[in-house]
Amino acid sequence: MTKPTVLLLGKIDHATKEWEALSDVAELQICDSKNREEFIKDCAEGGKWDGVVAVYRTFVSVAITGLIDEELISKLPKSLKYICHNGAGYDQIDADACTKAGINVSNVPTAVDGATADTAFFLLLGALRKIQFGLNQLRRGEFKNKCPIGHDPAGKVLGILGMGGIGRAMAQRARGFDMEIIYHNRNRLAPELEAGAKYVSFDELLAQSDVLSLNLPLNKHTRHIISTKEFEKMKNGVVVVNTARGPVMDEDALVKALESGKVFSAGLDVYENEPEVHPGLLKNENVILVPHLGTHTYETQYTMECVVLDNVRSAIEKGELNTPIPEQKK
Repeated sequence: MTKPTVLLLGKIDHATKEWEALSDVAELQICDSKNREEFIKDCAEGGKWDGVVAVYRTFVSVAITGLIDEELISKLPKSLKYICHNGAGYDQIDADACTKAGINVSNVPTAVDGATADTAFFLLLGALRKIQFGLNQLRRGEFKNKCPIGHDPAGKVLGILGMGGIGRAMAQRARGFDMEIIYHNRNRLAPELEAGAKYVSFDELLAQSDVLSLNLPLNKHTRHIISTKEFEKMKNGVVVVNTARGPVMDEDALVKALESGKVFSAGLDVYENEPEVHPGLLKNENVILVPHLGTHTYETQYTMECVVLDNVRSAIEKGELNTPIPEQKK
C-alpha cells in the first residue's frame, strides 16, 4: 500500500531524527521549488507535489511560496489536507481560505511562550534603562559619556495587550520585579489565569501603562492597533515593547512619538517590513533592537519542531491535528 506524501517547506534544524522517523508512515519530500511561480507549477496535476497530503511549513518558507493566500490555496494539490505550521503566529496563512478549501491548519501555540517572554522582558529592562545608548557608546570607544538615566521596573504599571500564553508568561516574570500588572484582551480571563492581573478596557490600558507590552496576534483587526491616536492616549514617557508582529504597531507613528519624547524608549524584536527596519528606529539610540530572536534558542526551536512533527504524524495516522488553529477548533 502506498504511503501518503509529506512535503517539507523550509528546513528542519534540530529534530532531524524525528523527521526521518516519519518515514515509517509517510513518503518524505523536501521542497526544491525556487519561487512562487515554480512552486505553483510543481503543485499542478502531474507536477512534483501532486499527491501531497500534508505540509510541514516554516516561517521563512514564505521566501519560496509567498503568502499562503487565497490565490495560492486555489493552486495547491487537491490531495492536500493538512498544513502544519512551525510558529505560534500564522498570519502568513489565510485561515478562512484554508477552511473553505478543506485544509486543516495547525500551529505551535505554547512552546514559544517562555523564550518569547524572556526576550520581551530583556527588551523591557533594556528600554527602561536606555541600555542601547550605552552599548553603542562603548563600541565607539567612549565610556559612560552623558549616558541618559533610566528607570527601575519596580512599582511601574505593566500593561499587557494580549494575555495569551506569552502575555501570561510576561506577567509572571514582571511579578518578580514588583511591577503592577494590568491587561486587555477581547475577553476577560478566568481568575486563576489572571493570577492577580487587573483586566481593563483598551483605553484604560493605554492611559495607565508605564510600560506597554504587545503580545497579540496579527490579523485584519489588530494591524496598526497602536498608531498616532493611541500614542496620544498614553502617558508621557511611556515605554513600548513589541515581540508580537511588527505590523500591529505603526512604525512611522512610533518614530514620531519617540522623537517628540512621548515615548521614552522602545524595545523591539519585530518590524513592520522585515527584514527592513525603519531608519528612524535604527538611528535612535534610545531604542533597543534585536532581529526577531524571540524563539531563537535551541531548546525552544527543538520543541517547536517536535510539536509540528507530532501534528504531521497525528494527521497521517489519525486524520486529526493535535494543535489546530483557533479558527478551526471544533
